[in-house]
Amino acid sequence: MRILVVLFVLLISSYAGAEPGDNGMDDRILPDPVLTPGVINPAITQDNIHTTICDPKHIWKTKYIRPPVKYTQALKHKQLDEYGYTDKDMRHYEEDHLISLQLGGSPYDPKNLWPESRISPPNMNALHKDKVENFLRSMVCGEGITLKEAQDQIAKDWTVAYKWMIDAGYVDPYDP
Repeated sequence: MRILVVLFVLLISSYAGAEPGDNGMDDRILPDPVLTPGVINPAITQDNIHTTICDPKHIWKTKYIRPPVKYTQALKHKQLDEYGYTDKDMRHYEEDHLISLQLGGSPYDPKNLWPESRISPPNMNALHKDKVENFLRSMVCGEGITLKEAQDQIAKDWTVAYKWMIDAGYVDPYDP
């Protein structure tokens, strides 16, 4: 496990200078860092992770703090315009938390939500980001990385962790 953590941290730090949009991917894969920088939930801290996000029952508790569909649909409609997406088909996006609830992200803050593509190629969309969220949560709960490190990574560029997970054989990019 320790080697895995060291390799993961080295990979992440090697991308420290990269800016969103420098990756040659579809612009809908990462949120605009000005419109959606990511916001944390101050109630979730490193000191209480074992009674919050690392508690197996907490995953199910996120359904109680998740914004209602009426709120996220209205926000998605507004943000599709703010982002300047030409594809306005609401079904092609999910209003996603940049810093996921399972990593201590703010449930309602619009600066932590954005219309994430469900259809962006190449195999980098909302379904793939979910795998990164699960992996980072397991790393935090296994004390391989801190909560802040996981939050920073997912907020900066979740695709870096996803590419590492592919290279390390943790995920099959063709099986979302």
